[in-house]
Amino acid sequence: MRKTLGFIVALAAIWVLLVPGFADGIIIPIPEPDIPGPPLRWLTIVYHHVTVTIEDGVATTKVDQAFRNDGKFPVEGTYVFPVPPGAVIQKFVLWVNGEPVVGDVLPADEAREIYLSYLRDARDPALLEYIGHGAFRARIFPIGPGETRRIALEYVELLSPEGGLVRYRYPLAPERFSARPLEEVKVEVVLRTGRPVGSLYSPTHPVTVSREAPTSARALYQEKDVLPDRDFILYYSLTGEGVGLDFLAYQPDDEDGFFLVLVTPPAVRDLAPLPKDLVLVIDRSGSMDGEKMVQARDAAVFILERLAPDDRFGVIAFDHEILDLTSGLVPASAANVSAALREVRRLTARGMTDIHDALLQAMEWLKPADRPQYVLFLTDGLPTAGERDTDAIVRDVTAANRARARVFAFGVGYDVNAQLLDLLAEHNRGTTTYVVPGESLELALSSFYTKIAAPALADIALQVDGVEVSDLYPVELPDLFYGSQIALFGRYEGGGEATIVLTGVRGAEEVQFAFDVVFPDQAGGAEFLPRLWAARKIGHLLNIIRFEGETKELKDRIIELATKYGIATPYTSFLVREEARAAIAPPPDTLMLTYGAPAVGAAQAAKSLAAAEAAQSADYVREVGGRVFLFVDGTWHESTYVGTPTVDLVYLSDAYFELLDQFPDVGPILALGERVIFRLGMTWVRIGEEGVTELTPEVLAQFRS
Repeated sequence: MRKTLGFIVALAAIWVLLVPGFADGIIIPIPEPDIPGPPLRWLTIVYHHVTVTIEDGVATTKVDQAFRNDGKFPVEGTYVFPVPPGAVIQKFVLWVNGEPVVGDVLPADEAREIYLSYLRDARDPALLEYIGHGAFRARIFPIGPGETRRIALEYVELLSPEGGLVRYRYPLAPERFSARPLEEVKVEVVLRTGRPVGSLYSPTHPVTVSREAPTSARALYQEKDVLPDRDFILYYSLTGEGVGLDFLAYQPDDEDGFFLVLVTPPAVRDLAPLPKDLVLVIDRSGSMDGEKMVQARDAAVFILERLAPDDRFGVIAFDHEILDLTSGLVPASAANVSAALREVRRLTARGMTDIHDALLQAMEWLKPADRPQYVLFLTDGLPTAGERDTDAIVRDVTAANRARARVFAFGVGYDVNAQLLDLLAEHNRGTTTYVVPGESLELALSSFYTKIAAPALADIALQVDGVEVSDLYPVELPDLFYGSQIALFGRYEGGGEATIVLTGVRGAEEVQFAFDVVFPDQAGGAEFLPRLWAARKIGHLLNIIRFEGETKELKDRIIELATKYGIATPYTSFLVREEARAAIAPPPDTLMLTYGAPAVGAAQAAKSLAAAEAAQSADYVREVGGRVFLFVDGTWHESTYVGTPTVDLVYLSDAYFELLDQFPDVGPILALGERVIFRLGMTWVRIGEEGVTELTPEVLAQFRS
């Protein structure tokens, strides 16, 4: 009886876990008591491909899945796909031995009866969230051991904008429905509109975005050997010809709110590229010998060949001596570019590394001017000649940067002084890119240069009038480049109407844009914002430690944020499985290292958090209704739980189901597993093997207090 009840509850959890989205197609196996093993022998989802075409707000979703039976016995069951509200199934194909099998779409009334039958058997009120929607169902005939079934489904739905942003959602939560990790999961969204596309942003998954034309764009998420645990969400907006701004907010019920501002460039490069000054500083010291020197030469050639006629440029190569490959800053004429190309192609690695004097030479060439100015610094080593003190190098180079040029550093390999490069970039309004062994410097640099070749808006500042805001990240806004966007996260107090004022330099003139928004003062909104804000704040604090050293105040604040929002850091990596620890968070004692693989790893980890645009995903973290749950010592507990006394209820007892009857909203939380700790009202509840089996009026009163 207990096994049967466990099966029913597990079946109910299939639906509960996917709240508030709708289930991607799953096969629910029919249990056979005479076959040994657990009641639910889930099939392996071999691949899960989703292709979405959105044209003028109409989304056509094509799902292609393959299920494999990796067990020892045949499995049969039912393929179920709850239909999103307003969506229409257009096509379904189940391939059996190369032949299609037709399924059927259940009307809402019949679907309601199915859900109610589950509700009566499992006594799980969370299923009520799905009652009233249609469902697609098809019988899956026995799949023999080692056999695979392919299923293809297509449906259409109308998307509606909310506050200027349109949201597309596809549930990707088959973790409990696949016996093994998916060999491949891919979601590709092709957007075609009648107006220029503005922001294109996924808070849940790392997507590659390409903009093929002003009115079209493509977003791609793809991973292999993975068990997705969160729904795929993509926001997009339509904009005019100028700089656009989009706004999202989330107001918790017991603290200040969170917000996100997305700034996008004009859809079309409506201004002629502003002439720029650019100095390439190339490390040719002995450690660059071999492939790194070849890559550096090729990258420099790529940039020099793409200079505009009105640009000015200079090239410096250095070891322990400084070699001027151009006579200072020179016009990008055909003759000057050809001469520089010849010199670059002759570069060979030799000598020691004088970073200090090489960068001072670059700053001497750059003078204040009414045009963008950049220093692109390529190095693989530590300063071994001339001035070698990090603070002195940063101080001298920053003081010499009278033109306020942006310094973009590219560290090649693991033998770089990561702290030095990061400080140079931070103090000179640039960024650092690390190219580790096996990556292509040419690709990284050429991709970067293509972006910065023509900024859409420079020297950006943002001000909010009407609402008090704080804790903004990034602290200093970068330039806005065509084909990219800027994401700014922050906190706000109160709520109401406000105006966001964006200022910057566009072309040769200063410009200002004003956007009217509403900060919500009622609980609700984009629930993913708190974790993304926290990740950026943690990244900022980690960089302070890397640059200035650890203090108890900084360490405690990082631990507090990381624990509350379930974010892996050097100080909370005890939460992470041992085999994943190095990849997610380097140990604390590497934060203050300046060079070597651990230092580069720490720099990359801090940078990843400081620029996080997709929520972290890990086996020990789940988000349910805006709350974060951590899996520690076999129990899912809400992240804010600190050992407070609990009311203990026995899993699957009468008290367990009475709790569901009285408080339907806790269904998705209970679906996390057999052992859960969570807050209900002002009381903490523990679900497990020990506790009460019946709820008394006194206990219910505690939950409602």
